[in-house]
Amino acid sequence: MSMHGSFASKGGIAMKRSVFTRQERIARLQSKGQWERGKHSIFHLPKVRTDI
Repeated sequence: MSMHGSFASKGGIAMKRSVFTRQERIARLQSKGQWERGKHSIFHLPKVRTDI
């Protein structure tokens, strides 16, 4: 039995992720100069906006 066409995804329409992984957050903070290895902890990182 096949799926009705109205239920299929249209492909190419992807939702924007609302969170970053810890590695992505650190990379963003490093690019802004707000985080340095050895100087800051990887825990309790500040929030980072996801809009690119």
